[in-house]
Amino acid sequence: MSSEKLRRIIHVDMDAFYASVEVRDRPDLHGKPVIVGGPPGSRGVVASASYEARKFGVRSAMPSGTAFRLCPGAVFIHPDFAKYQDVSGQIHEVFLRYTPLVEPVSLDEAYLDVTDHLGNWPSATEIARAIRAGIRAETSLTASAGVAPNKFLAKIASDEKKPDGLFVIRPQDVAAFVYQLPLGKIPGIGKATQAKLEGLGWRTCGDLQVVPVERLTQVFGGRGGYFHKMALGQDDRAVQPHRLRKSVGIEDTFAEDHSDPAWLQAKLRELAQRLETRLRKSGLKGRTLTLKVRFSDFRTITRSRSVEACTDEAKVWLPIAQELFSASVKPGQALRLLGLSVAHLDNEPEPSAPETPQLAFPWAAGAE
Repeated sequence: MSSEKLRRIIHVDMDAFYASVEVRDRPDLHGKPVIVGGPPGSRGVVASASYEARKFGVRSAMPSGTAFRLCPGAVFIHPDFAKYQDVSGQIHEVFLRYTPLVEPVSLDEAYLDVTDHLGNWPSATEIARAIRAGIRAETSLTASAGVAPNKFLAKIASDEKKPDGLFVIRPQDVAAFVYQLPLGKIPGIGKATQAKLEGLGWRTCGDLQVVPVERLTQVFGGRGGYFHKMALGQDDRAVQPHRLRKSVGIEDTFAEDHSDPAWLQAKLRELAQRLETRLRKSGLKGRTLTLKVRFSDFRTITRSRSVEACTDEAKVWLPIAQELFSASVKPGQALRLLGLSVAHLDNEPEPSAPETPQLAFPWAAGAE
């Protein structure tokens, strides 16, 4: 890697963010297992768990009922996203003191490119220390950080010393670090892909480095080349401070399954109205409506339809939602979730040329 291409990337990840905010605001919870999410008797999921709860196996996105069985002594708290957004704003202000190149990934994590913004700081590592100290001073919360030559490695590094840790992967250490890295650490390699890789005898990045790209492409298609680059610790994605919102949506998971047509139609009307409110609050309009349906057996489908001009009006979206619903759900079928979202928003620039498809990364979903 030539010096002019060498980047200094910091990934900052708050520690058990939602749960930590609640413990901060309620000192009586200190040292107790805290779970932010739906109550145990609901169909909700865990949004965040304190490290005391994680010792029992509780994890984000786990059904609340499962979390309760694992940790019956936990304190369950309903999430207050408005509060978490406010705290996230404070954290973002700390980031911007050091570089304008800040790419928020979710409320609790972000990438920073300080390559050309070291100023009087001797290194990116010292900036990362200062950021963590600033976050603690202003929010009374802890953050973990990773420093590396690219986003992939910075993300991996921030998880190495959690909670309240800092880990640095220097350019000269990249080869040795990735050589022993389990393939499951590569973004986009889930359990099924990892099992397939291990079935072929490949468990670490070092194993994959010596596999010809042609062989990986033969097995995994277009992802093969991507896996090979990541196994070498190569990632040329830039930190993007201005990320366009791709869709606006709303969905409800029901407390119990519903099959009554009148009830479901009323829920569609409610969702369409809430979608209009959310679009207008965001100052956005769109052209494509997507209906999301989850049946009682957890089977989930999505159906979409587009209109010619961007709109934010429920009176436009509701008839489309009703038609998609009628074509997708048979009378008497029980549902556990309905959702509506609008894409192809009017904040998207007109494409000047076909773009290369980008792989979706699991941390981009907003989950803590």
